[in-house]
Amino acid sequence: MIFKQNTNCFSGVEIAIFRLKDGASEQDLIALSNKIDEEFLSQFDDLYAHFLLKGADGLYADVVLASSQQKAEEICALWNDNELTTKYIEKIDPESVNMSFWTKIS
Repeated sequence: MIFKQNTNCFSGVEIAIFRLKDGASEQDLIALSNKIDEEFLSQFDDLYAHFLLKGADGLYADVVLASSQQKAEEICALWNDNELTTKYIEKIDPESVNMSFWTKIS
């Protein structure tokens, strides 16, 4: 989980809601998320926070807070070109993914 001190200054949000693939474990997802934070996402100054949420019925949410919606989208687009993020994506049931981008208005 990344929380930088400028978290309250974010205006862009990415939310990806998903289920894990059969056989994928929550522990593996968390471990990969932590490695992604340390080795990939920590390099982006415009990314203020990244964290996972667990909801009801096996749903998870991957959340990014960034300086703008455009920056959140740019960072998200880079996930397909990184070895760690590709491993993370492989744990997710692609049929279950609902990803959206938001701009804070108040």
